[in-house]
Amino acid sequence: MRSGSLCVGALILSLPAVLLSGCSFRGIRASFAISGVVPSIGVHSGEFAAALFQVTGAHLLPGHEWTLAENGSVFDLIVADIASATQSVNFLDYIWNPGAASDRLVQALTSRPKNVKCRILADSLGSPDFDKKVAPRLRAIGCEARVFRPLTLRNLLERNHRRLVVIDGRIAYLGGFGVRDEWRSWRRRFFRRSRRRLEKEWRDDNIRVTGPVLSDVQRAFAQNWQEAGGALLPAVELPALRPEGQANVAFVASTAGYLTDAERLVHLLIASARKRVYISNAYFVPDESLLRLLTERARQGVAVHVIAPGSKNDLPLAKLGQRYLYKQLLGAGVRIYEYQPAMMHAKTMIIDDRLAVIGSLNLNLLSLSRLDEAVFVVDDPRLVEKLDENWQRDLSESREVVAEP
Repeated sequence: MRSGSLCVGALILSLPAVLLSGCSFRGIRASFAISGVVPSIGVHSGEFAAALFQVTGAHLLPGHEWTLAENGSVFDLIVADIASATQSVNFLDYIWNPGAASDRLVQALTSRPKNVKCRILADSLGSPDFDKKVAPRLRAIGCEARVFRPLTLRNLLERNHRRLVVIDGRIAYLGGFGVRDEWRSWRRRFFRRSRRRLEKEWRDDNIRVTGPVLSDVQRAFAQNWQEAGGALLPAVELPALRPEGQANVAFVASTAGYLTDAERLVHLLIASARKRVYISNAYFVPDESLLRLLTERARQGVAVHVIAPGSKNDLPLAKLGQRYLYKQLLGAGVRIYEYQPAMMHAKTMIIDDRLAVIGSLNLNLLSLSRLDEAVFVVDDPRLVEKLDENWQRDLSESREVVAEP
């Protein structure tokens, strides 16, 4: 189903996470910690917004509406928004491969209003067949299609792992979705002796957001687009945005660095929790500093629970790294569950009863230090309640990991 080059790329990206699990690329990563007033402020006060800005530069802005889109249902919403677009469709994804999911989006873009600009950007490692098999079709319907950072030995790990869509500068999507058939509602696979069975789509959470934070999301796309050789976006695609909902939302865009905004954000969120940290993550292989923080918070009485992939994991090496850390996590009181029905690909966090985090960020060395990532931090008890419902359902389909005697 997937090309050999994609498998090789996946192994390249997973190997450091396994070999270096529990270790650090650089000394500062092992000693980095959020300290001071954060553990005492929680996520409910204005102090948290101030801390978030200091740590990541992101503003927690009021006035947003959101829609949670599970699994492949995100494509239903995107297709509908493309049909009603008036200015532009800007689409960035780490994974865009040929197949039924790609065909559906290409058809939607083909049918878009003629005046609507279309820009598509895919990562060269995550989307190895994009330039030859997808981009020509997009260009034929008037879209600009570009590849992010053609592969060299120098940039092998500095990839663009973001998954974001911006429509008219007013609607944004973030999450873990890729344009590949694993995210379709159902897919049919063929096995030996001509046996057939239906497998569930990958388990994922994605979000559609409108409101003032969209300017930051559009800017993140524009910067990646410029690096890939694209022109500056016109002013009409950066409209003034008014508050239109109840949720406070911040957008954090992280890129490779000595100490990234992704790492700073994760440490701030976990350090700020008073009651619980619920994590759903596709490639859960925390490095030394994050591992230490998670175990410390669990020992301090915070409920630290993790849902990670079970045996259905597309990266066996990542699974090995994940399980290698179980003994230390379980010994500190962290509860770990492995999702059984399909690949767990969500990248979400619930902090206490108010903060929800959704985006492309995996909790491993690569995402925290080398990859371009995009995350929404949402201050809204309604979204936490909805994610909690999903969490409880996923928990019922997961198997708890028990420490060996």
